[in-house]
Amino acid sequence: MNQLASVSQERSVTTHTGGAVATVSSEQVFVTIYVHGQLFGIPVERVQDILIPEKVARIPLAPNEIAGAINLRGRIVTVIEVRKRLGLPKPKDQKKVMCVTVEEGNELYSLMVDSVGNVLSLSMDAIEPNPSTLDSRWRAVSLGVVRLDGELLVVMDVDAFLSFE
Repeated sequence: MNQLASVSQERSVTTHTGGAVATVSSEQVFVTIYVHGQLFGIPVERVQDILIPEKVARIPLAPNEIAGAINLRGRIVTVIEVRKRLGLPKPKDQKKVMCVTVEEGNELYSLMVDSVGNVLSLSMDAIEPNPSTLDSRWRAVSLGVVRLDGELLVVMDVDAFLSFE
């Protein structure tokens, strides 16, 4: 979980009778997205923008999971269909999709998702290793999972997700 080492530290001092006790808790903030009903978390420091794409221009001879490119304030941004990248079927009703834009090196990539959820602050201790039953394509792009009330959040490894080797 080396990617999650960029953790925000919270320090608080609690005074008990006769002394002070310092407590440190490690937390990570995630932007949550939904793809095919599954909740994913992207570390908030990786997110540059959230948008609904107007028009996605096709890129000839691009890999299958590349939807195309968009113009975002004068910059060309590659749009990746997260469903295709994870081996998931197309949605039955093609409603408006959303894009979460992340930066990798000097390039911008926009991840096409079904919807964007909330911003969650989670304890680093809550992140568990990937279950052995998690699909290998998902394991390859996951840093771990977090059990939430009624659902499982998959922590996305953005660097691995954007690696097309």
